[in-house]
Parts: sequence; C-alpha cells; structure tokens
Amino acid sequence: MKKRVAILGAGISGLASIRSCLEEGLEPTCFERSNDVGGLWKFSDHIEEGRASIYRSVFTNSSKEMMCFPDFPFPDDFPNFMHNSKLQEYITSFAKEKNLVKYIRFETFVTSINKCPDFSVTGKWEVTTEKNGKKETAVFDAVMICSGHHVYPHLPKDSFPGLDRFKGKCFHSRDYKEPEMWKGKRILVIGLGNSGCDIAAELSHIAQQVVISSRSGSWVMSRVWNDGYPWDMMVITRFQTFLKNNLPTAISDWWYMRQMNARFKHENYGLIPLNGTLRKEPVFNDELPARILCGTVSIKPNVKEFTETSAVFEDGTVFEAIDCVIFATGYSYAYPFLDDSIIKSRNNEVTLYKGIFPPQLEKPTMAVIGLVQSLGAAIPTTDLQARWAAQVIKGTCILPSVKDMMDDIDEKMGKKLKWFGNSETIQTDYVVYMDELASFIGAKPNILHLFLKDPRLALEVFFGPCSPYQFRLEGPGKWSGARNAILTQWDRSLKPLKTRVVGIQKSCLYFRLLKLLSLPILLIALFLCVDLIAIPSIISGSH
Repeated sequence: MKKRVAILGAGISGLASIRSCLEEGLEPTCFERSNDVGGLWKFSDHIEEGRASIYRSVFTNSSKEMMCFPDFPFPDDFPNFMHNSKLQEYITSFAKEKNLVKYIRFETFVTSINKCPDFSVTGKWEVTTEKNGKKETAVFDAVMICSGHHVYPHLPKDSFPGLDRFKGKCFHSRDYKEPEMWKGKRILVIGLGNSGCDIAAELSHIAQQVVISSRSGSWVMSRVWNDGYPWDMMVITRFQTFLKNNLPTAISDWWYMRQMNARFKHENYGLIPLNGTLRKEPVFNDELPARILCGTVSIKPNVKEFTETSAVFEDGTVFEAIDCVIFATGYSYAYPFLDDSIIKSRNNEVTLYKGIFPPQLEKPTMAVIGLVQSLGAAIPTTDLQARWAAQVIKGTCILPSVKDMMDDIDEKMGKKLKWFGNSETIQTDYVVYMDELASFIGAKPNILHLFLKDPRLALEVFFGPCSPYQFRLEGPGKWSGARNAILTQWDRSLKPLKTRVVGIQKSCLYFRLLKLLSLPILLIALFLCVDLIAIPSIISGSH
C-alpha cells in the first residue's frame, strides 16, 4: 500500500511537498486553514489567526528566473520582480497545471500531531484536524510541516522601558495593510528589516515624518544590479560562491563590503551594520536611500525609553509627538500543534538535520519544509527540500545515525556563527545548501562532466545565475526543458522590459564573463603578488 503523508499548509512549501510525494508514489493529504493556495502570498485585507499576513504593496525580492519551480518557468511577459498578486497568480497556475488541488482539504486546520503508540516501530502519526467545529483524527505514515515562519509575530515590548505609558498606537508590522490612515502622522518604525523599510518608505510619501530605529544597522541592496539586470542573476552564482568560500577572509570580506557599498556609502546614511562583514540577509529596497536624502525618513539608534508621546534614543536625541509605533521585529518559530521537544530537541533551540529532519526521532517520518532562509529564493529551496524528504519517507534515501546528524548540526552552527554572527539563525549559504540537498538525490549538476559534454551549458551553469532549472538537469525528476531554460534565462529577464523598440546590441556571454572575472582575477593576482613579495623576507629571516 502507498504510504500516506499529511502535509500542513498549501503555500509554496505545501505545494512542493504534494508534488514531490506524487513523484515518489506516496499518497499526500494537505490540510490548509484558508480557502485557497498561496500561503503567505495570498493577500487578505484583514488579519487571519494562524495565517501569515502581508501588506498590499509587497513585491518579491527574488527575480522570476531565480524563484520559479524548476520545471515551471514564469510566463515571458511577467515582470522580473512581481507584486504579490502576480506571484499568487503563478502559484495558482502551478497548482492547477500539476493537478495538486484535489489533494488539498481547504478550511481545515491541524489542532494536534502526536506519535502513535507504536511509533518506535511504525513511525506513524495521529493527526487531528478541525473543520466547521468538527474534529477528526486520522493516522498517517509521515508528516510534512509546511506552515512557514511568518505567522507568530515577535513583539519585544519588555525591551522598551516606558512603552506601557505611551499613548499613541502600537502594533506589529503583521497588522499593517496600507498607508492611507497615517496621512500627516508622525511614525516610528522599530526594526530595519525588509518589512520595516518597505513600510517606512511607503508611509514617508504621506506621513509628516517617519523615523526608523535600528539596533544594529543593515546593508540595503537594490533589486537593480550591474547593467540593470536583476541583482540575484548577477550575485547568486556558483563562481561567486566559490570565490567567497575560498579566497582569503580579508579579501572576501573586502569584496563583499565593496559590493554592498556599490550603490551608496552606508556610513553616510546611518545604515552601516555593526559588523559589516557578516553575511546577514540584507534589506532589499530601491527607495529608502532616496527617502533619506529627501528627509522624509530618518535613521536613529535603538530606543532607550518611551514617554507618553515621544521616544528617547540611545544617543540622547528625542522623536516628539509620535502618533504610532510599528514593530517590524520579525517572527517567532512556533508549532502549537506539536510537542516542542520534537523540533527543539536541545536547549530549546530549533534542532533539525539540514534544517529539515528532527534528528532524535526513532523513525525519520517528519520533515519541516521551508523553515530555512537564505539569500536565494524560497520556491526552489522548498522544492529541493521536499524532493529529498519524500525520498527519505519512501525509504529511497537513508539518513545518517543520530550521532552523525547531531555532529553535522554542531558543525553547521559553527559556520553560521562565522558567516552570520548567530549560531541559531535559520540562514544558510544558498548555493552550498542547494548542492548539498541535490547531491542526496542525485540531482546535483556535474560541472566537470558538463564542461566536457556541453561547454556552452557548463559556462552558463558555473558563471551564470544559479537558477532553479539547474536542479532538474539530471537525476530523479529530470526535466527535458531544463537546458533550454538555462540558455534562454537572460532573454526571458529582458522580455518584459522591451516595451519600446530600440536598437539594442545583444551582449555576448563571453563579454559578460570577462566583466565578471576581471575583479576576482585582479584580487587573486594581488594576493599571489603579496605572497611572492613575502617569500624572500621569510627566507632571509630564516638565515
């Protein structure tokens, strides 16, 4: 009999999981709290309990060529960066095209997941759901949790003395929908993440004054990169990842900070991070620097205390007559339907092998899909996670021993501390992580083999964007259109821009490669020269 798999949530992670289960001959049943697919990207003008919430003006930070399902490119005429409604249209189209909707039970939410009495032998779970006030319990062979991590707002009110005396409005960014009601008001935004900057920039057009308070600063990147191409098609490449992980730390850090400051000098705007070399997720906002230049947004340090009408910052300055404080302070990870000890199996930390599997379970029949964050896009990440998880559940792939998994988790925590400054972060290196997952299922591109067999494709795979299509080039789930999709990805990125006929000289791949390689080659040459200069002094010193 087919193994039955319960899937929680019909967002991008849930849809990827349904499809992966079907590809592996499993029987998925997806439980979705709302009445539609899309999860986070399904906009609603009101807050719904237990569901992610976005504001009306949200656009994607990843471009269409880098964020699609690997065998389902966006239509040519879709913009590179999409409004949430456009992405929702794509997600709905994917669900219908792959015939996934029939496996989803809408308006049904999961109230509890518990191990069956014989779990140590069978690995089965009791899943209790509720619909229209009626509860139902069923047994499943495995569970895939796809409920996301933008549901439970983190609101650190205790960290701000005097906030209880503040007489203005105070709420989390999750409750923000649109700007009209704040016309002419004075707004304080706590937090310099993507939501905080988006909301501040939007409000600055109609508010009297907007101030952003940041504890540690942040790099602010533009979606528009070199020559006007989408940032991720230029930055997220195998070649750049190779350089970052292999160049001497001093050079790698200098290069990274040079990239981050390419558009404007963050120090001049009060935005520079406390530790600029850490690879924390940057903010993507094309408008914020201009709003700061125009004086409609100001950047301030952390709030020391609140009074009834104002905020006193750590530098002693005061923002008076505040009408509203918006906390853009992120989210907490919570799975109220599950025993905390399963996900947080050590020191109350999220402890998951490769960010997916609870390592202490007797049987590997639970997977968390979509919790990991990286500089790359969520859709291809969740697709690859789900493909591997489905194979583990089926028994095609075997997990290492508990000891080996815990050792791997500890090793990764050490690397996270180095790159991101926090061992508990759910951030990871996109290309390295994707290759790691792909290698488990035999879908990692063999670059050397490609250079021998198909040099043109190999050049694009290694030096060009690390686009999702690369992970359907070979192995299980291979897509016959992957090669052509990779070779035509630049054309598709330009298609929606060509709304006026002009004489454009088509850039050659080799010219792009030359530009891409020039700086790294210069850095490597400089490093070698320094080494060569140092050798004689070392030799003479030894005598």
